[in-house]
Amino acid sequence: MAQRSRKKKRKSRSPGTAAAKPTGDASTGSLARGYGRSEAKNAAVRAQLEPLAEGERPLPVTIGALTALGLVLVQIPLYVVWSGDERPALLGFLFFTGLMLLMAWGMWKSKYWAVLGFQALLALTILVLSLALMVASTVLTALICLAIIIPAGTLFWFMVKAMARIQMPDRPGA
Repeated sequence: MAQRSRKKKRKSRSPGTAAAKPTGDASTGSLARGYGRSEAKNAAVRAQLEPLAEGERPLPVTIGALTALGLVLVQIPLYVVWSGDERPALLGFLFFTGLMLLMAWGMWKSKYWAVLGFQALLALTILVLSLALMVASTVLTALICLAIIIPAGTLFWFMVKAMARIQMPDRPGA
């Protein structure tokens, strides 16, 4: 068999035909301008946000706290009724229940860490159920996945602004 040469032929270029490369100043300048515009937009959005009043809790955070508490209230009787080898491990059940109670309390008190943690769990839930939706074998399975993905995604979306308000420092004179 004949072997092909792996070497590429180089075209000779005259010094005048070399492609001009952008200098570091030009590319850095456009990057800085783009960053400056983005930062100006972010500052405008931050200026429109109002910090939370004492004891105030945004509606999405309240819904998240009630959802976490609802998960605990549903899990307890299910664990008691569940029998046989398919029952989840007690340690896992207690961990989940404790975590949800802690998050419910934290969100009820408008704690940033609780909202962030609940959003992380929402994101994982959305991701896992989206993957399950792709391999759903029945229409009922697909509908169940969608019935959880859509409200979870909506709650996630609205919690973003609530988190920004929770994290905001109090403005003097506002």
